[in-house]
Amino acid sequence: MTNNDVLRKIRYTFDYNDSKMIGIFAAADAEVTREQISSWLKREEDPDYKNCSDVQLSTFLNGLINEKRGKRDGEQPKPEKKINNNIIFRKLKIALDLRDEDILEILLLADLQISRHELSAFFRRADHKHFRPCKDQILRNFLHGVQIMYRPEESNDESAEEGFKWDK
Repeated sequence: MTNNDVLRKIRYTFDYNDSKMIGIFAAADAEVTREQISSWLKREEDPDYKNCSDVQLSTFLNGLINEKRGKRDGEQPKPEKKINNNIIFRKLKIALDLRDEDILEILLLADLQISRHELSAFFRRADHKHFRPCKDQILRNFLHGVQIMYRPEESNDESAEEGFKWDK
């Protein structure tokens, strides 16, 4: 999945408008413009499409954590310069305050069943012997399950088939 896909999926799932997206970046002490957000949400074929960098997505996810859980005291976490699916998954787990059982249920909503051991391998340190990289399929199914959980009335709707909303 691209960073832009993740950003689109989160925006659609929680029905965030441009102002809310700007506010989430602001919660991580970052300033973005409506034009930047618009260009990140466009399709790759669109001439105005811009790639959302790892630092920008990491900043957004840090802002999402601050927005949903509240800012922690002291110095705020710095956005990672390089992120992967494991980091995205971990940040979403923190932002949504999910336990392993919750994640397994969310994955089941998207018709994906994995074991608790497989799941815990995604959240280990990269140098741990049982660490496993999170594949796109796992992250995609998790995001789809979150969409089903937060927008159940639209998850089976044909217009929401791709999980993106373009009119905001």
